[in-house]
This record gives sequence, structure tokens and C-alpha cells, in this order.
Amino acid sequence: MAAPLAGLRVVELAAILAGPATGQFLAEAGAEVIKVENPATEGDPTRGWRLPGEDASGTISAYFACANWGKRSIALDVASDAGRKVVHDLVSRADVVLASYKPGDAERLGVDPATLMGLNPRLVDARISAYGEEDPRPGFDAVLQAESGFTFLNGEADGPPCKMPVALVDLLAAHQLKEALLLALLQRERDGQGRRVHVSLFDAALASLANQASNYLLTGQVPQRMGSEHPNIVPYGALFQTRDGRPLVLAVGTDRQWNDLTLALGIPELSADGTLAHNRGRVRERCRVREALSGAIGSLDAADVEERLRRRRVPFGFVNTLQEVFALESSREVLLEAGGLRGVRELVARGIESVEAAAPPEYNADGEAILRDTLLYDAEQRASLVASGAWPGPASGDSASGV
Repeated sequence: MAAPLAGLRVVELAAILAGPATGQFLAEAGAEVIKVENPATEGDPTRGWRLPGEDASGTISAYFACANWGKRSIALDVASDAGRKVVHDLVSRADVVLASYKPGDAERLGVDPATLMGLNPRLVDARISAYGEEDPRPGFDAVLQAESGFTFLNGEADGPPCKMPVALVDLLAAHQLKEALLLALLQRERDGQGRRVHVSLFDAALASLANQASNYLLTGQVPQRMGSEHPNIVPYGALFQTRDGRPLVLAVGTDRQWNDLTLALGIPELSADGTLAHNRGRVRERCRVREALSGAIGSLDAADVEERLRRRRVPFGFVNTLQEVFALESSREVLLEAGGLRGVRELVARGIESVEAAAPPEYNADGEAILRDTLLYDAEQRASLVASGAWPGPASGDSASGV
């Protein structure tokens, strides 16, 4: 069975994370994704975002590899007439465009939705902005986390606000854009018409505040930092430590699970306490609950705690490092491996056909093939692009033969 997006062509005019993550999802679903990169920056800026000590050979950094599997790369100066013409030719043969320009930049470069959809009325034009189509401010995840409330809510109660350790808002926006794109493609199947879809980082962040937003909007109470604890459920998310130093969290969401927890830990008097029998009381008495559980868990080794809680099916988990995470057998289902590189999938839903995505492309690795085979540019046209500075020419190892 073919992957669901086999035969679909996507032109990616996006960089960093939100747009590229969306592009990788489409590639894993079978689409051909052509990533257009800026020669002035030697490609997507994340190609240069390397860890200290990371191998600097080649043009694929670990960060770049997190969102660019399964794509083809071509370097084009979109600001030049010749480079813009190539993009227009690609778009006229495409189904989807992904773009993440600041307001006004796309119009200045001639790659705005009106221009591109004028070339291809069936095009699904998907855009990501920071704060909407009228606000010129650039979007950086750390700033968006702060402005949307996530940073304020994250951290210990007696500590400072803290950013999440991944670009959370970018990833939330990518998920929103995936949904919008798939709905637009479904509508196109029905009426044959292209669509414009747009997601802002700020909107995606606010839409993901979930119960924290409702807690404020319905009660007027401003949520505060609580570390790992949950404002509405106890014990849920709180950190405990076993006698041999293994940290774990509990996720007790029902009164029955609470009863099973107390029996498992040998403290049945807690569940017999009518004040704590129901979640409402445990939320009011969270300090007493935490103290009792800390003592019980702290008196047992990790293996003993694990056996007791699993036997009674109490939801819990040990706090793993990433080394421990990717040593788990269950992690293999989400891993990508090719060309000596490893990464994680964007498309992880079971029951959906996906392709074995190729490794992330080196900078401009496919420029020659895209111009020659996709756009049918002959050798003279390709040479003209090089002479104009719109295209840097074939990448090392890319054949320049043929017409």
C-alpha cells in the first residue's frame, strides 16, 4: 500500500523548526519535499547550530537533522530575478508551499500567497508567522514561551520562571499547521480549489495552555509555578525519590488508583482517611499527601517500588535521561536511521503508511537534479543561473551531466 501523500510535491520556503518539522512530516507520509535554502546564509541557519565538540564536517548539524529527514535541498537566491523564477517554476508544479517569512518579506520577494496561488490555483499555501500576518516582529521560541505564559508556569514554586528545554511553541505550531494542511488537501479533493492556511506561533501557544487557560478563564485565579505538580489533581506529576536514589513521578488520576497506591506502599490508613478519599480533599491537603508518600517511597528501593506499583497498576514512571530513553525497546518504533545518522519521526501514528525517510540532505545536494530532472532546465539554463549568482552550482558529487 502506498504512503498517503505519495505523488504530492511540496516546496519548503521555511527554516529553523516549525516549518521544517511540518515538511518532514509530509515527507514521511510520502510527499516529495524540496527544501529551498538561502545561499547568503549557506542554507538553513540550523545547519550551523552545533554543540561544542560536534563534528563540523559536512553541512548537517544535529539540530538540522531533527526536522529535515526525507527532503531534497536546492540553494536559490530568491531575492534575485533568476532565483525567483526558479521558485515560481517549482511552485507551478507543486501541491503545497510551506513558508515562514516575516510580514512584508514574502511580498517583497515575490513569493507571497497571492502571487504563488496566481501561478497555481490548486496550491495549498501554508504559512507560519510569529504573531499574525500584520505584526512584523520576528518569532523566536524562547520569547514566545515567555509571552504566552509557559515560562511563567514552568519551574519550582520558590524558583524563577524557566523555559521548556525544547522549542515547544515551534512544535505546537507545526502540529497546528499539519492539521490545517491536511484539512485543506481534503477540501481540495472535494472542490478542486487551493487554499491559504496560516498559523501564528502565539495563537498555537495559547491554544495549548489547556487546563491552565481554563483554570484562569473560569475562576479568575492566576495559575502559579508548582514544579512538577498538577493544580487540579493530587498526587499527579510530583517527584519522589526511592531509597536508592531513583527519582519517579506518580500520575494518580482516579480515587481507585489512589486507594491502590496506598495499599501498594503499605499505608492503607491514608485511603481510609475520609479527608483524602477523594481528589478534592487531596488537592486541599497536597502537602500532607506529599509528605506521607515521600516517606513511604523513600523507604523502598526502586525495584521494590516498581514491582508493587506495577502489580496494582498504579500509573508511575522513573525519570529517565535521554540515554536511558533511547535504550528502551519501545523507542525503536520512533527512530529514523539512514546514512549513519539517527533521528526521531514526525509521523508516529500507527495504522498510517509511511516511507523510510532518507537522511537529511547536505546543503544544495539536489540542486542539479531538481533543475535538470524536475524543471527540465538544460545545461545552458543551469549555467546561466550560476553566472547570475542565483544558484551556486552543483554540489560536490552531484552530477552536472545531461541536458
